Amino acid sequence: MGRVLIIGAGGVGGVVAHKCAQAPKVFTDICLASRTLEKCKRIKNQLRRPISIAQVDADRPAEVVRLIRKFRPEMVMNTALPYQDIAIMEACLRTSVNYLDTANYEPPGEAKYSYKRQWAYKVKFRRKGIMALLGCGFDPGVSNIFCAYARKRCFDEIHSVDIMDCNGGEHGHPFATNFNPEINIREITQRGKYWENGRWHTTDPLSAHKSFDFPGIGRRDMYLLYHEELESLVKNIRGLKRIRFWMTFGEQYLTHLRVLRNVGMTRIDPVMFEGRPVVPLRFLKALLPEPASLGKNYKGKTNIGCMIEGVKDGRRRKIYIYNICDHAACYREVRAQAVSYTTGVPAMIGAMLVLNGTWKGRGVFNAEELDPDPFMAKLNIHGLPWILEDRSNEA
Repeated sequence: MGRVLIIGAGGVGGVVAHKCAQAPKVFTDICLASRTLEKCKRIKNQLRRPISIAQVDADRPAEVVRLIRKFRPEMVMNTALPYQDIAIMEACLRTSVNYLDTANYEPPGEAKYSYKRQWAYKVKFRRKGIMALLGCGFDPGVSNIFCAYARKRCFDEIHSVDIMDCNGGEHGHPFATNFNPEINIREITQRGKYWENGRWHTTDPLSAHKSFDFPGIGRRDMYLLYHEELESLVKNIRGLKRIRFWMTFGEQYLTHLRVLRNVGMTRIDPVMFEGRPVVPLRFLKALLPEPASLGKNYKGKTNIGCMIEGVKDGRRRKIYIYNICDHAACYREVRAQAVSYTTGVPAMIGAMLVLNGTWKGRGVFNAEELDPDPFMAKLNIHGLPWILEDRSNEA
């Protein structure tokens, strides 16, 4: 049915390759590309069907264009760094190929991400007759779909959304990040931000927190962060009065993070060392475990979901819709931990729905702008079953 080019061979790219390979009727031909060809070879050797691999520098649109013209995909799936979103979108425009990513664009020199740079491509993609699907991982991605499903099936009006991301697993390292360390640490050390009563509010990093009893995991402390799906959901969910994003962190993780920040290791501006500019956070990344290597010894579960409140048939309603994912089960299936799995599976589903014609469109889209029903059905089939609880009786 379709040829797909996957750019990025880290933890998420590996999951996407595995899951696409499991659906040969949809993904008839697969090419996995990365700057580091050895990563592609490692993933290729794990698969039960043959795929192509290639070396490409995703920072260079001309290189991506050459690879697209050689492989001739119907879709490019970008699981590389958010810094590379614009370059890969440019390559898709030049070759008239559909595009999908899992995280929005972030400039390398500034810890501030926004969809505005990518939304600006809407007219260009529409004129080319192609589709760009932004942020189709779990959060963003499934979190957006949960909100769209709630809007369609559960509420007449949605008033508040709390997106809650809990990793209750243990990987056995004193300090490690579950996805690219540079992106992860930039994300959680910036100021928090949430939407309430028609405007954005900011908080000091990790200053706002509360506890929640996560099904399948237990009570954990979670901290308010800014996350990119807030920007698109504020735009696309009409009547929203408040939306926040929360993520759990253990005290050991936070202690390491405070020390690293205090000594300047989380800085993203270059410092001179022995006559050469060095970005401290990139140096730290080189010292930390590769996220794709964490899966083998990972134990425990993740719980990611949305607590949504609003009105249905004139009555207040509150629902909690979520997924629980097991790290060890993910490793047995695709040689990855659950954080990579929960990002890679939705990316595969999004690509599947575009390639089989279920999701159609010309231009640039966020997941909540599309029909959530087929996506929700595919989650149950492809490894991320969801649970919906009515919590209207809670205070």
